Amino acid sequence: MNLSESDIATVWLTLKLATTVTVLLLILATPIAWWLAKTRSWLKAPISALVSLPLVLPPTVLGFYLLLAMGPNGAIGELTQSLGLGTLPFTFWGLVVASMVYSMPFVVQPIQNAIQAIGNRPLEAAATLGAGPVDRFFTVVLPLAKPGFMTAAVLGFAHTVGEFGIVLMIGGSIPNETRVVSVQIYDHVESLQYAQAHALSGAMLVFSFVVLLVLYTYQHKRKAIGMTYGQ
Repeated sequence: MNLSESDIATVWLTLKLATTVTVLLLILATPIAWWLAKTRSWLKAPISALVSLPLVLPPTVLGFYLLLAMGPNGAIGELTQSLGLGTLPFTFWGLVVASMVYSMPFVVQPIQNAIQAIGNRPLEAAATLGAGPVDRFFTVVLPLAKPGFMTAAVLGFAHTVGEFGIVLMIGGSIPNETRVVSVQIYDHVESLQYAQAHALSGAMLVFSFVVLLVLYTYQHKRKAIGMTYGQ
């Protein structure tokens, strides 16, 4: 069965959300991952636990507290209102903020692991050649940690596409604003529209499989190349 116009609109909105979240998370997660990989501070454990909290916390719990924080009387809500932005719940950007929080560990951890795997020697060697901190990051860290960044981007994007609980808590089901694919499927089932739910669910199943297949194929090829050259 072909997807309806409403289904197609939710697909585009979901892709827009996932792309926005992935780009912003890569920018935000990189310094966090760098600090976690390099620091010896006692704060590393609590910060790591905080970043990883969405892995074990039910999305409805996380969504509930984000809803309070971004509401009219919450700290984030008061800030956005003072800036003339209104409140974030039940808006696209509210979904962006909530999705960034929920997908954070899926982006931070692969980048952190990749940076830790590099070690200090390449950076020290670049420093002796006169490379500054920014130059070392772009000429040494990024190329060597590329697999970690690729994994982080794929996982962050795919995880955002598959979100349900937190986006429903924060965004509800507003057409062309907050109704993403997972919520659309839920609405179809609630309305006993199983054919439409099946079509959209099938598309999500294929998408998820292809994403994971590409990721694992890329990782396997990188590992094979590394073994070939003794890396």
